Amino acid sequence: MKDFQFKNTTDIRFGSNRIETELHDAVAQFGPNVLLTYGGGSIKRSGLYDSVKKILSDLNIIELAGIEPNPKINSVREGQKLAKENKIDVVLAVGGGSVVDASKVIASSAFYEGDPWDLVLDSTKRFKLDQLPLVDILTLSATGTEMNAGSVISNPETNDKLGTYGPNTPAVSFLDPALTMSVSKWQTAAGSIDIFSHLTEQYFDKEKNNDVSDGMIEGIMRTVIKWAPIAVAEPDNYDARANLMWSSTMALNGIVRLGYQDGWTSHPIEHELSAYYDITHGVGLGIITPRWMKFVLSAETVAKFAKFGRNVWHIQNDNDQVVADIAIQAVYDWVKSLGVPTTLPGVDINDDTNFKVMAESAVKVGQLDSAVYVDMSVNDVVDLYKATMTTDGFE
Repeated sequence: MKDFQFKNTTDIRFGSNRIETELHDAVAQFGPNVLLTYGGGSIKRSGLYDSVKKILSDLNIIELAGIEPNPKINSVREGQKLAKENKIDVVLAVGGGSVVDASKVIASSAFYEGDPWDLVLDSTKRFKLDQLPLVDILTLSATGTEMNAGSVISNPETNDKLGTYGPNTPAVSFLDPALTMSVSKWQTAAGSIDIFSHLTEQYFDKEKNNDVSDGMIEGIMRTVIKWAPIAVAEPDNYDARANLMWSSTMALNGIVRLGYQDGWTSHPIEHELSAYYDITHGVGLGIITPRWMKFVLSAETVAKFAKFGRNVWHIQNDNDQVVADIAIQAVYDWVKSLGVPTTLPGVDINDDTNFKVMAESAVKVGQLDSAVYVDMSVNDVVDLYKATMTTDGFE
């Protein structure tokens, strides 16, 4: 187990009926000028927008609407402009991970005189800037952004989708599972796969004997596997929504990665797909992850996959290879059971035109040829993309 330092200062407000009594003071403590950020209008259809405006009626609310999935740098640029022009004191992000991710970079760019894309290309710049406090109301369980310092921002002009990190996690995060009951089956499934992939990225790691983190991750994996199909089938099931919401937060708030080397692979590979084709991130991960597992399974990794199979999937067999193979098939079957595509043609990617350039970028950005669980070359990533074009290798 590696040495580590850990600090996370986000104030979590979990449960129903807290927004009405606690949101005003959580926001107003930072000042009267509020930048309210949100997405395509679902919060207006649900009534959440009206509730928030009523609760904060005595504050000066400036709005930035239309933040898209795979959040685009243009939304950050518009937020930077609004923050500067209106002397914003605090950003209130209402929505899913894309809204919160963009809002974090807006919170930094309010103190930056250049193009916010600079802050994505070089996160170190953000640590030299002040940062507006961020309060969020989460409406989708997926990314864990509600309790971490990371963001992923897309630039359609350059076909880039890149991670960036700031100095602070959100100041206050309101996590009301009931707000996710109106989320579509597609987004519920995609969000659940995203959570599961965050866990696999950390669990399959070069560091040995990190049993504390392994055990926490295995428990959260079992939770997501259990409750995701229930949430898809029963959208109003509070227990399903609550377990997924807290799993989302715990999967990526920094706790479960402690003691690992923490080298990720599937995410950089998928980021290229959503950068070039703007597909739903979680669905892309569901397509990539089982194939990546097949690629990395070997005599050196089979013991960890067997542990995964026995502790997460409850597979009973004395042969590690048999358990590992069954576990990888179980991941594929679970993704398929959620009603999302399991191949690239299922998301309208029907040829390999961009595979080479995407693979080159994934290897460079993700440093996939070093420091990950199993190193991957450009050709390896191309082969992985090709493997996702069919269901070959899976029952």
